Amino acid sequence: MHVVITGANRGIGRSLYDRYCDRGDEVTGTARSADGFVPLDVTQPDQFANLARAQDGKPVDLLICNAGVYLDKGQSLAEGYPPEMWADSFATNVTGVFLTVQSLLPNLQMTDGAKIAIISSQMASHMRAPGGSYIYRASKAAVLNLGRNFAVDLKGLDISVGIYHPGWVQTDMGGQVADITVDQAASGLIARFDELGPDSSGCFRTWDGQDHPF
Repeated sequence: MHVVITGANRGIGRSLYDRYCDRGDEVTGTARSADGFVPLDVTQPDQFANLARAQDGKPVDLLICNAGVYLDKGQSLAEGYPPEMWADSFATNVTGVFLTVQSLLPNLQMTDGAKIAIISSQMASHMRAPGGSYIYRASKAAVLNLGRNFAVDLKGLDISVGIYHPGWVQTDMGGQVADITVDQAASGLIARFDELGPDSSGCFRTWDGQDHPF
C-alpha cells in the first residue's frame, strides 16, 4: 500500500509515518522543510506541482491530510484574531487540504478503493462551542464540510473519504497536559483508516472509533 501524509515530519504526522513504514507500507511524507520528505508548504499553491511531479504515475492508496496549524490559541476577542491570522489558518487548514486532494486525484484514481483521511478536530463540531479559538474552530469546521462534500463527489470514483478527530494529543499543538500520547492517537487513527470504506465514507469519527456529532 502506498500512503501519502502531509505534515509528516513531526507530531501525529511523524508517528503515522513511522508506523506505516514499520508495517512495510510504501510511505511518502511531506514537510515544509525537512530532510527525507517531499518539500511542500500547503499555503503555497505553486509548490503542489512538486508534489504532483514526485508522485507522477504512482498509485496512491491512502492520502492523509494531516498538515494543520492552531495559530489563535489564547487570542483576545477585544484585540486579537488579526485578519492575516485568519488568512494563514484557512490557507493551511482548508485550502491546503483541497489543493492536496486536487493535486493527487489522478494518483488516487489509479488504485481500486482509494481512501482520503482528513484530520479535523472535535472543535469543528457545533456541539462543542464553548467560545474562543474562533479561527481554529472555524477552519476545522470548514474542512469537515469540505470532507463531507468530497465524499459525495468522489463516490463515483470509488474513493472513500473520512474526517477524524485525533484526540487531545500531547504535541506542540495540544500541550503536555493533553489526554493521550502521539502513539495512542496514531494507533487509533490507523485502525480507523483501515476500516474506512464506501459504507462509511463521509464519516466524522474520533481516534478511538466513536461517531462524532457534526
